[in-house]
Amino acid sequence: MLERARSYQALFDGFAWDLPERLNMAAQVCDDWAARAADRVAIIDLSDGRDEVTYARLRAMADALALELAARGVVRGDRVGVLRSQGAWCAAAHIAIWKIGAISIPLFKLFKQDALASRVTDAGARIVVTDAEGTALLAGLEGVAPLVPEEVDLPEGPFETVDTGPEDPAVLIYTSGTTGPPKGALHAHRVLKGHLPGVEISHDFLGQAGDCLWTPADWAWIGGLFDVLMPGLALGVPVVAARLPKFTPEDCARIVREGAVRNVFFPPTALRMLKAADTSIAGLRSVASGGEPLGAEMLDWGRRAFGLTINEFYGQTECNMVASSCAALFDPRPGCIGRPVPGHDIAVLNADGHPAEGEGEVAVRRGSASMMLGYWNRPEATAEKFRGDWMLTGDRGLWEGDYLRFIGREDDVITSAGYRIGPAEIEDCLLRHPAVATVGVVGKPDPMRTEIVKAYVVPKPGFEPAPQLAETLRAFVKDRLASYSYPREIEFCDGLPMTVTGKVIRKELKARAAREALS
Repeated sequence: MLERARSYQALFDGFAWDLPERLNMAAQVCDDWAARAADRVAIIDLSDGRDEVTYARLRAMADALALELAARGVVRGDRVGVLRSQGAWCAAAHIAIWKIGAISIPLFKLFKQDALASRVTDAGARIVVTDAEGTALLAGLEGVAPLVPEEVDLPEGPFETVDTGPEDPAVLIYTSGTTGPPKGALHAHRVLKGHLPGVEISHDFLGQAGDCLWTPADWAWIGGLFDVLMPGLALGVPVVAARLPKFTPEDCARIVREGAVRNVFFPPTALRMLKAADTSIAGLRSVASGGEPLGAEMLDWGRRAFGLTINEFYGQTECNMVASSCAALFDPRPGCIGRPVPGHDIAVLNADGHPAEGEGEVAVRRGSASMMLGYWNRPEATAEKFRGDWMLTGDRGLWEGDYLRFIGREDDVITSAGYRIGPAEIEDCLLRHPAVATVGVVGKPDPMRTEIVKAYVVPKPGFEPAPQLAETLRAFVKDRLASYSYPREIEFCDGLPMTVTGKVIRKELKARAAREALS
């Protein structure tokens, strides 16, 4: 844990990564705690009553699942999917995979078959740890076997965690891009240590007596898995699990109350929903938020609603938790996302790769422990992500002193309700429909979700551009990709702006959508 310093600068200057020669996240989040504090509560599951899972029980679950996976032929380096909602088996699945030295792939329950197939196939995974609902989602995926722990007579006994180092691969997290299929960011066992400083300061030094973590974010998202679940387990802070079919302010307040939650990671969309419902929640010690800048109005509301200052943080799937606010150390600056987290060197670069005098591209220097090893089987894409010692984020920003102000995306990734959505995947899906000649997908500004997905569709001859067709296309995407990534708006048009090589000019469509949002 970070030692609380007298100032931010003292904390930053005094920090150095302490990466041991041998490191396995399974030991970090489970085995070590089970050995020294077996009865300590690791997970509080409120999904169906109340179930307190100790570290000893979590280790037994992970050991049994690791034995089963090994019996099915899983070995070091294999990729294994995890398609589970919040709950102890989701945590145990990742831990079991890491125990073997294999690579876990977090997968969303909101994914439909096409989205699941593209990720599982790209990763070469042949086993997915899931439940009955996930088994149905996986039906039809050739060569992929679902494993439901509750339905299997799992072996008993301990499983000895394999010997791995900080650079050995451990987790493959898919991120949306603007062109082509989603890319898998491959992370090593050091990724959790890389997250811890940012998680700790974004919660005003997480790990105080009585701390208890929760997030409504799915644990398949890096924000749920490595900003909440695994850091909480590593720090010995109980993590609340609650499978919600839909986020509501009422359920949120209930979970905080029933779970005695003191520390919450709220995606910005959840905060906006709480604000719209005029919801106040007492008893919290810290609230962190990341994914989109909040602004002064939201920060002021947070002080009234929670009695504290919301700490914003910033990062990407490729390198997360690199900047953060910390009200316990310094005052926030509205519009800025905080200061560099100890251990992470951030720059704002111009087109020549030198420090920009004003606005430029946000970059992170190699050496950040949360930085990916590279994109899975995409050496060219990996090379394009780096310029010398710097990983390019594709985000625009500028410095205000040592505060980082986020300007916006350089690419066309859509940020909607905390999810990052690649337009290319939606376009590819729509183009498979017999009514679609060509399509362009962009984000349209939205006061609640930041952006909504909007599709500009040129229909094929013989198809009437009518509301019924729009609804059919929405359902077509919803059934094949993720339920959050379907186009909420569809506009039919005679043609789209194109480059000379036939690519849709999304920049023009995005400007058009922005004008529509203002009208």
